[in-house]
Amino acid sequence: MDLQKHTEPDLRKHTDLRASDADRDRTADILREALAEGRLTAEEHAERVEEVFRAKTVGELEPLIQDLPAAHQPRPADTFAPAPNRPTPGTVPPVADENVVSVFSAAIRKGRWRVGRRTHAYAIFGSVEIDLSEAVFEHRQVVIKAMSVFGSVEIRVPENVSLRGNGGGVLGSFEVDTLDSVDRDAPVVYVDGLAVLGSIEAKPKRGKLVEDILDRVNDRVQASLRKHLRH
Repeated sequence: MDLQKHTEPDLRKHTDLRASDADRDRTADILREALAEGRLTAEEHAERVEEVFRAKTVGELEPLIQDLPAAHQPRPADTFAPAPNRPTPGTVPPVADENVVSVFSAAIRKGRWRVGRRTHAYAIFGSVEIDLSEAVFEHRQVVIKAMSVFGSVEIRVPENVSLRGNGGGVLGSFEVDTLDSVDRDAPVVYVDGLAVLGSIEAKPKRGKLVEDILDRVNDRVQASLRKHLRH
């Protein structure tokens, strides 16, 4: 059996993987420790850290730490951690950043808009549509508080966020499709509501992914780079 034929494709698949923010941070931490231990000079450390945050794949990161002992220590297995059922105390204010109101009419919030930490939606003999599929999430935990009286509130979220619901209906319906994102840094949308002779519905919009996760990751990478360069 030609072992090389069976091992090279697997290795290539691993090194071609896109590097995550966690991969870059781990590599930068190993370089910082190596600098503190005297294994790298300040100039070598600075050069390698610059390469870390330019790297796009795992294969580009590995050579930067391959000659350091810490790179060969086993990593703890990643575990999936579902989003909490309620927001972290103190992260979401009691006052709404935005109100979406419909009285005998229709109100729609959609497109490329910045989602505040708290949004209130009121549908009184009308309909409210809140579409987050193209929205910019600046906060990891977002609350949408909905009230429907002889009306309807419809909420759509990207497929790669976490979604939680807490509410009910009085001669009405309250339906929230629970979602758990595999990305630990993905936003969590909490829908709280009461439907009185009306309806409140929240579910994913198939085929839509939150686009600003990469922007937020890049911001964290830049902040981490500045932190490491200061050491």
